[in-house]
Amino acid sequence: MRAVVLQGFGTPLILSEIDKPDAGPGQVLVKVMASGVNPLDTKIWAGKAAHAKRTLPAVLGLDLAGVVEAVGTGVNDFTPGDEVYGMTGGVGDLQGSLAEYAAVDARLLARKPTALSMREAAALPLVVITAWEGLIDRAQVRPGQKVLIHGGAGGIGHVAVQIARARGAEVFATASPSRLEVVERLGATPIDYTTTAVEEYVAEHTGGQGFDVIFDTVGGAVLDASFAAVRTYTGHVVSALGWGTHSLAPLSFRGATYSGVFTLLPMLTGRNREHHGEIMREAAALADAGALKPLLDPRRFTFADVVDAHAAVESGALHGKIVIDVG
Repeated sequence: MRAVVLQGFGTPLILSEIDKPDAGPGQVLVKVMASGVNPLDTKIWAGKAAHAKRTLPAVLGLDLAGVVEAVGTGVNDFTPGDEVYGMTGGVGDLQGSLAEYAAVDARLLARKPTALSMREAAALPLVVITAWEGLIDRAQVRPGQKVLIHGGAGGIGHVAVQIARARGAEVFATASPSRLEVVERLGATPIDYTTTAVEEYVAEHTGGQGFDVIFDTVGGAVLDASFAAVRTYTGHVVSALGWGTHSLAPLSFRGATYSGVFTLLPMLTGRNREHHGEIMREAAALADAGALKPLLDPRRFTFADVVDAHAAVESGALHGKIVIDVG
């Protein structure tokens, strides 16, 4: 089969012919139709993601959507012909989705939402799982809460806005001036972080009490700002990017709590993978109910354009998720 192979960190990606895998015990062989591109893919390529524990040579690509070709022993939930999606590889020693076929752990998969195309489905897994683990598993977002999403027009953020709204929360989201309209269209109250200080939007939208839940998808100074904007006593801050050194004093002075999200853990350890499959099933139900839809960048890429796709992600000048057409 054809696959895009990384031989050395920072070296050119090579379109190669490699052996087509077989579905082993507990695995599903998927004919890949679309592969989502995430910032982590570009960091792995550059050798700047030690936490992903990627072994070389490697086929990158965390997210896929495709069609079941075959199932291994012990797999009862899928049959050939099923349309599926999931975050299934691209880290550790797991083959990624930049290949015509991938043999993946069945626990990581779910049936693709019927309301979404293959491209749309491939855009969702990593960002949905990250948002779900933060908002629902950690913060337990519920109706009536005021939820602030930092980076509400970004890859994780635009999905987090939709999940929080589906849970009945009143959602606010920070964005740059050019992306405020996107946030508003998703149903959140937009906040221009370039012109509005933390104390100003806390006063305006919460009467100075702070937000019940804050989901940081940006990191750095934005996480520090989150500690100052969370509700006293009952508030909870979640971050998908807890890099750097941060003072916990502002959070402690408010009596609030903090959680981190490390989405790759089940793939790297082999533990709790079934929960990722559960999240993908829940996300499919939301999508089919019209409550979840990814924003796609209109540009189209194939195997021949993987380098350009990575460059587009690295540039940050995106209008939605980048997806590579495989099938």
